[in-house]
Amino acid sequence: MTAAQVEGSPPDDIDSSYSWFRLFIGVLISTISGVGMWAVLVILPRVQIDFGITRAEATLPFTMTMFGFAAGNVLFGRVVDRLGIVASLAIATTLIVIGYLAASVAPSLWPFALSHLLIGLGSAAGFGPLVADISFWFKKRRGVAVSICASGNYLAGTVWPPIVRFMMDKYGWRATIVGIAVVCAVAVPPLMYFLRRRAAANNAGANQVVTTTQQAFGISPNALQWLMAIMGLGCCVAMSMPQVHIVAYCADLGYGVARGAEMLSLMMGAGIVSRIASGFIADKIGGLRTLLLGSFLQAVALVLYLFFDGLVSLYIVSMLFGLFQGGIVPSYALIVREYYPPQEAGARVGTAIMATIIGMALGGWLSGAIYDWTGSYHMAFVNGIAWNALNLTISVWLLTRPGLPRLSPRTA
Repeated sequence: MTAAQVEGSPPDDIDSSYSWFRLFIGVLISTISGVGMWAVLVILPRVQIDFGITRAEATLPFTMTMFGFAAGNVLFGRVVDRLGIVASLAIATTLIVIGYLAASVAPSLWPFALSHLLIGLGSAAGFGPLVADISFWFKKRRGVAVSICASGNYLAGTVWPPIVRFMMDKYGWRATIVGIAVVCAVAVPPLMYFLRRRAAANNAGANQVVTTTQQAFGISPNALQWLMAIMGLGCCVAMSMPQVHIVAYCADLGYGVARGAEMLSLMMGAGIVSRIASGFIADKIGGLRTLLLGSFLQAVALVLYLFFDGLVSLYIVSMLFGLFQGGIVPSYALIVREYYPPQEAGARVGTAIMATIIGMALGGWLSGAIYDWTGSYHMAFVNGIAWNALNLTISVWLLTRPGLPRLSPRTA
């Protein structure tokens, strides 16, 4: 038996019943800790009124959440590579609780926004770093496992908005976010107990890199990382327009905040279906081709928003948007696992996810600014379509590289 097998998980644990149980626990943790990304969107209109600020200014707390989320994916990705997922989650949960308690007593916009920087930083550990950890426990169904784990973030977007809206209407937004802090403090630590075993990071069978970046694309590993960063920025600036502003958009159209929260929940629910389905697809065609498919379909949904703004049609288009784009972000993690050494997984996945979150932050602010400039969201949707085209262009270019395998490394 090798030292790696003694220190880590034995090969028999790969694709085992424990692997699936670990995935289930991971999804639960991701769903709870993922509240940071979605609660702020629901309370945004109330915060704007209470603080007497513009729409773009009201988006600042979400932007700060995304910046924290972006940095946290890299920071906690490195923590996972060195100390494991439990240490990462313990630190992250503490940051979430502190952030929400501070936000609940914030007297003005800037303290409120800075509190959300901590919330975003802590919420990150339940996304990219947790996805990287889960990827080590699967080989045959890695695409499905990664996509299911990444769906925890969307499950949070499905579960939390209606809860936050109900609590906000009944108790106010300040008391609501105190309640969120309590839930995170009580629910996450017991679940961490089941993730104590270290991932099989050194198991060759589960973590073999069949084709390197140089072999596949004729470029260096860092060059591919930069391209993925640009792609992630483009796709998520586009993605952020409906996700960040659908509640405010519905309020502006006269449908009310409740209808917008329902559309956001529907969008995230459809995204869960999309993410799981994309995992099956990725296990057949690879992460890059799955990314291209999702990016193209997302562009289609954004175009539909330009032509349909009736109440029923917005429900339908929001559902389609969730179905079309849900598999995009997990594809970056799969690309990393297909073309990079396993010991770099946490940091590489975290960096790729960081770029997507920066795209969400930039897109959320930019859409709000365009709204303030033009008085409507029409040009904000056009802006999203343009950024999506950047992602499509790079994806197509990579797929034309002569060394790219015809099949995913796991099916070749």
